[in-house]
Amino acid sequence: MFDKEKLKKRFKDVLSLDSHPGHIAAGFAVGVFISFTPFFGIHTPLAIAAAFIFRLNKLTCITGAWVNTPLTVFPLLGCSYKLGRVLRGLPPMELHVKSLEWHCLKKYATSLLIGSSILGFFAALLAYFLCYYLVVRFRQKDEALAEETHEMEQVGEEIE
Repeated sequence: MFDKEKLKKRFKDVLSLDSHPGHIAAGFAVGVFISFTPFFGIHTPLAIAAAFIFRLNKLTCITGAWVNTPLTVFPLLGCSYKLGRVLRGLPPMELHVKSLEWHCLKKYATSLLIGSSILGFFAALLAYFLCYYLVVRFRQKDEALAEETHEMEQVGEEIE
């Protein structure tokens, strides 16, 4: 069941993490990029691996990887495929798949990877700036968080 209060609490927890807003936003943006890839079923492990490799915030990276929901996956997959075909110089065609399993998507892999990389990149850029703005805006409402964020932005890194 959808619990609005629990969702609000988690959202506030992410926005008030003890980290530089850019660090939080970067983790979220990388997660969003991963959510656009056609590697369904391993988005979370990919997000965890990326967070460790690039030293990103793990919570925001995983949260970003969950952006592509079951409601949006098929339209985005279709757009990725069409975009990938166009960029390869092929006519755009409809994507007809019976399942999101890799063996069903493998024959469309080149177009899907190209298209999802382009769409994921632009979605990640948007996600970075939106997340950064929301973190800073949220922290301005709390005097202690606002001062800490101001110090982090002046120094350019996390304060320990």
